[in-house]
Amino acid sequence: MSTELERQQPTEVSEDDLEVLLGDRALGRDDHLNAPGFVIRPDDVQDVLTDLRDEAGFDHLSCLTAQQYSDRYESIYHLKKYADPTQEVSVVVPTSTDDPVSQSAEPVFRTADWHEREAFDLVGIDYEGHPDPRRILLPETWQGHPLSEGYDQEKPQIVTLSEHANPIQPDHHDEESDTMFLNIGPHHPATHGVLHVKTVLDGETVVDVDPDIGYLHRCEEQMCQQGTYRHQIMPYPDRWDYVSAGLLNEWAYARTAEDLADIEVPEYAQIIRTMSAELCRIASHMLALGTFALDVYGDFTAVFQYAFRDREVVQDILEDLTGQRLMFNYFRLGGVAWDLPEPRDEFIAKTRDFLDELPAKVDEYNDMITSNEIFQIRCHNTGVLEPEEVKDYGCTGPVARGSGVDYDLRRDDPYGYYENLEWDVITEDGCDNYARVLVRMQEVEESAKIIEQCLDLLEDWPEDERDVQANVPRTLKPDADTEVYRAVEGAKGELGIYIRSDGTDKPGRFKIRSPCFSNLQALEAMSEGEYIPDLVASLGSLDIVLGEVDR
Repeated sequence: MSTELERQQPTEVSEDDLEVLLGDRALGRDDHLNAPGFVIRPDDVQDVLTDLRDEAGFDHLSCLTAQQYSDRYESIYHLKKYADPTQEVSVVVPTSTDDPVSQSAEPVFRTADWHEREAFDLVGIDYEGHPDPRRILLPETWQGHPLSEGYDQEKPQIVTLSEHANPIQPDHHDEESDTMFLNIGPHHPATHGVLHVKTVLDGETVVDVDPDIGYLHRCEEQMCQQGTYRHQIMPYPDRWDYVSAGLLNEWAYARTAEDLADIEVPEYAQIIRTMSAELCRIASHMLALGTFALDVYGDFTAVFQYAFRDREVVQDILEDLTGQRLMFNYFRLGGVAWDLPEPRDEFIAKTRDFLDELPAKVDEYNDMITSNEIFQIRCHNTGVLEPEEVKDYGCTGPVARGSGVDYDLRRDDPYGYYENLEWDVITEDGCDNYARVLVRMQEVEESAKIIEQCLDLLEDWPEDERDVQANVPRTLKPDADTEVYRAVEGAKGELGIYIRSDGTDKPGRFKIRSPCFSNLQALEAMSEGEYIPDLVASLGSLDIVLGEVDR
C-alpha cells in the first residue's frame, strides 16, 4: 500500500528544457491544452522518443493518435511519466499525403507495436522498421483505411475467392520445428469474448502467443466523430467496457470535452460522479474476481455466484441512481443528469447497508480464494510481468499496480472529488497473477471508503446548493484546431480520450485510449515459457473486455 511520502517525485521538466533537449530536431510547436507539442521529422522518431524517455523521464507512451488533414498525415505520440502523469509532452510527426511513411517507435516503446498497427489499419500511415506491419482490427483482405480522408464508405468490399478463405488455420504440427500450432478462441469462455489467441507450443511449453483482435470492432471512434459534443456522444462510452464500467467510461469523455470547452463542474455533481464511479469499480472488480475463479479452478457454484450476488446489489443501487443497469447514460457535460433518487434517505441507507456488509464478504472471498491451495498453485509465479515490462507495454490499472508500479490517475492527476477524500492506492510487488487478484480485492475496500465519505457529504449538503449541472450552452463549438488528451482511472486502467476540434459542433478527430488494448499486448511477455493453463490464468488476470479492446 503506497503513500505520498513513499513515492519518488520526478524532476520537473520545463518547456525550455525540452526545447534544449530536442534542439534542431524540433521543427516547430503544436501545443495541446494538456501538454506542449513539438513537431519533428518522420526519420527522427526513435532518437527523439529515446531522449525524452532516458533524459527527460517520459517513460509512458500513453497513446498514439493518427489522423489525416487535407495536406498531410499526422502521428501524435502522447507521452507521460509514470511517476507524475501531470508532466506530459506531445510529439507530432507529420508526413506527406503522397508518401505517408514515418519511423516506427516500437524499438523505443514496445506498446507502439499495436498502436502503430491500428494507425496503419484505420488511417493508412506506414511505420518504417515496424516488426509486424499488419492490420490489427480489420481483416487483412480489407481495402482502404476507414479514417482516411478519401475513404468511400459506400464502396463494397470485394474479396477474391482465393483470399475468401477461413482466416483461422486449423491446429497442426510443424515437423521441421517440432512445434504445434494451437487455436485458443475465438469462441471459448476463457477468452472473455471473441478473442483468438494464436499459440505455438514446444511440447507443453508456450513459445509464442499472438492475440488476434478486431472481431468486435464497431467503428466507435468514427461514430463519435459523427455525433455532437453536447448530446450525441455520451451514450457511446457505455458500450466500450459494456459489462460494468459504464460511468467510468462516460467520465473519460466528460473530462476531455469539459476541458476542451472550459466547462466548470459543480462541486456537488463531482461528489455524485465520484461515488457512482466507485460503485462501478466495485461491480467491475466483482465480475473480474468471479470469472477469474471460474477460469482458474472452475468454481462456478461458490465464488462465481457469490461474486455475481454481490455485484447484483451494486447494480441495484446504480439502477436506482441512473435508471439503467448496463447502459447508464447518466453523466452530462457539466455534471450529471439528475440528483439522488427520492426519497434520498432510503437510497443513502440502502447504499450504507451494502457498505456495512462488504467487509465480511471480502473476508469470505479471502477464505475461499486467496487461501485456496489450488488457486495459489495456479497463480503464484505465473503470468509474471516485471515493472520494466509494465512500462514498456504501457500497462496501467491493477495490472501495473500488481507489479509494484505505483500509478493511479485518481491521485496522480486529480479530477472529480478524489483529492479531498481519504483513501489509499493499492500496490503489490508479486508481479504475478496472484498479485493482480489481491490488488483488485483490496481496491474494492478502498472504493468502499470513498463511497462512504461521499455519502456523508451528500447527506449533509445544503438543499439549496445541490447543483447537478453547470450552465452549458445547447451547442458546443470549441475553437478550430484545439487539441486535448485527457484520461481517468478506469476499473482496468488509464482510459483516455483525444479530441481535435474543427470548429463545428462535432469532433474533427476522436481517439479512444483503451487500457485493455495496451494491457492485452503484454500477454505474450507473461505467457512465454509457461503452460496453456498458465496462459489461461494470465489472460483472466488481465481482466479484458473485448468491446473496449476492439472499440
